[in-house]
Amino acid sequence: MAERSFAKEVEDLRLGEGEIFRGEGILAITKALLQAGVSYVGGYQGSPISHLMDVLADANDILDELGVNFQSSASEATAAAMLSASVMYPLRGAVAWKSTVGTNVASDALANLASGGVTGGAMVIIGEDYGEGSSIMQERTHAFAMKSQMWLLDPRPEHECIVNLIEKGYELSEASNTPVMLAVRVRSCHMTGSFVCKDNKRAEFTLKDALNNPKRDLDRIVLPPAAYEHEQEKIRLRMPAAIDFIRKNKLNEFFGEKTGKTGIITQGGMYNSLIRALQFLGLSDAYGNTRIPIYVMNVGYPTINAEVEEFAAGLDAVLVVEEGQPEYIEQSISTVLSRLSAPTKVRGKAYLPMGGDYTAAVLSKGIAHFLEDFDPLQLGNRAPIPDSPPILTAPEILTLKGVVPSRPPGLCTGCPERPIFAALKLVEEELGRHHVSADIGCHLFSILPPFNIGATTMGYGLGAASASAFNVKADKRSIAIMGDGGFWHNGLTSGIGNAVFNKHDGVFLIVDNFYSSATGGQDVLSSRAFNKRRKTNNSIVDAVKGIGAKWVRQIDHTYDVTQMRAVLKEALTTEAEGPKIIVASSECMLNKQRREKPRVSKALKGGKRTVIARFGVDEDVCTGDHACIRLSGCPSLSIKTLDDPLRDDPVASIDNTCVACGNCGEVADAAVLCPSFYQADVVHNPGGWDRFKSRLTLPVIQFLQNRQDRLAVNFDA
Repeated sequence: MAERSFAKEVEDLRLGEGEIFRGEGILAITKALLQAGVSYVGGYQGSPISHLMDVLADANDILDELGVNFQSSASEATAAAMLSASVMYPLRGAVAWKSTVGTNVASDALANLASGGVTGGAMVIIGEDYGEGSSIMQERTHAFAMKSQMWLLDPRPEHECIVNLIEKGYELSEASNTPVMLAVRVRSCHMTGSFVCKDNKRAEFTLKDALNNPKRDLDRIVLPPAAYEHEQEKIRLRMPAAIDFIRKNKLNEFFGEKTGKTGIITQGGMYNSLIRALQFLGLSDAYGNTRIPIYVMNVGYPTINAEVEEFAAGLDAVLVVEEGQPEYIEQSISTVLSRLSAPTKVRGKAYLPMGGDYTAAVLSKGIAHFLEDFDPLQLGNRAPIPDSPPILTAPEILTLKGVVPSRPPGLCTGCPERPIFAALKLVEEELGRHHVSADIGCHLFSILPPFNIGATTMGYGLGAASASAFNVKADKRSIAIMGDGGFWHNGLTSGIGNAVFNKHDGVFLIVDNFYSSATGGQDVLSSRAFNKRRKTNNSIVDAVKGIGAKWVRQIDHTYDVTQMRAVLKEALTTEAEGPKIIVASSECMLNKQRREKPRVSKALKGGKRTVIARFGVDEDVCTGDHACIRLSGCPSLSIKTLDDPLRDDPVASIDNTCVACGNCGEVADAAVLCPSFYQADVVHNPGGWDRFKSRLTLPVIQFLQNRQDRLAVNFDA
């Protein structure tokens, strides 16, 4: 069950010649692929590409009509290997994944693909997950493109430009026999816009044609001596062909007139932010009519020397707007102009930050300082922009931080992973702290308060592998954690298989929430829901036993903290040799609520009897210890102050966001702390029997409450 359904929006993918498409960028990218005549598409989910995978899954019927084979790949490496279909055959294919982490996983396949080259167009759509909203290390794809000599497209964030660049990207790939990368940022994926459509294109040469007419060309296979020729072919043939195509088809763009002494060279993806910054400075309007000439590099690599020379002619200086580091493009532009002995000075990171988001505010300050030094007439009589202090250290922010508590990311309300880490905390109270190797996924939030569990995280599905150095005899065992998504991505072989082979005497905890939850709730091999296009319900326990694991425990209800704690303790203290593997399973609460809430809402509207569980805290019983909060951290748990003058400490309180998972009560019970939690079943649309019971019980409850009030000790004010 994906985070969002595009079942309605995908119907716009059927639009034909001359019709206007309106919608999100991620749908525009999909439409462009269909117009380009792709034969196959694959990929692995991850921001900001997850929604592209969801769109493709929802559009399966349309893809079937066009003969397009779509696969949700097991990993980025699997997706990249799909592109081998374009090596021997004139088949157009596309794969997608998240940023540099995905490209790193796929680098082996990409290096071979780029070496041998392609016959059909091959495109890798990269979710360039860089900046403040990123969930990964801050790196760029540019280095991978340069390393393997793959052409990197970085389109201006505008639907027509993106769609056109995808179409031209396939032509570029075929003209130069080279795979291309298309980098799209979060803003590009989720912005809305429009473009004039073309008809969807069914491939003339199909996958069936390829299977029925197999082809083999030794010159395309990466094996010496052909591999040595490939490197020379890249330089002598492919690069010149690519440069010629890029120039003839004007993939890079020029805006504005040379009215002054300066110009700006920018990555295509930074264009909108740049225009906004120039608008702040009064040098452009909102529609891009700029007084400063701009060279937009929709092709980030390779650099087109002739275009750079043409743009720089007659200018004293150019400012390179290149988000992130190292400054690959600035270095390239500097090299081009230096070799030409051009007088134009190249500046970039001297005026703009080496790292971090290039917001309109950041850009406007940098551009203003650049113009003050090289072309002050462009600024007119405008007062210089002061060097304002960093926003996070401004006095107002520091004052606010002293009042408002920080809100680090955390697990959702009712998340079944909370009781797992609560149980682990309880075990550590008894056995002491252990080294814990964490992994990528929702469970990584356990490194933050209130759990503070986890020392390292080395990559998706590598939680188990990151504990491999600790395979030594000691008083304590290492603990490694990974999710079901990471397990199927590569953790089964790199982690569990490695541990079995090396007889690793550690504990391996696999958090199974039935989905790839952190990327939006896509199905994985062990998902328990029925999927008509995928084979689900494959057991993780069977998989680990199948590669030789002997000590394996399955917990099918993680909210049972007492059982969870007992199994963890057993794993950490048993005399059994080899890896101790625990599969802790409960459905992701977010996905469960996506399914249950519409069902309950429909039942309520239909007048059906519906029972909704609610949890609460008995204020008279709660001691104010708050261990339930410290061991849970659930967002629905808070505290409140009582009016009772004899109760100084605030008591625990549960708000209306509670989803009645019962974790708080389970934690309190397992820790043998308090019985103040209660469950109340709220009956909607009650039947006759419900009303009869209510008439019997309410008077008794009212009598007991009045009796308690009479016996209570009161103090006059």
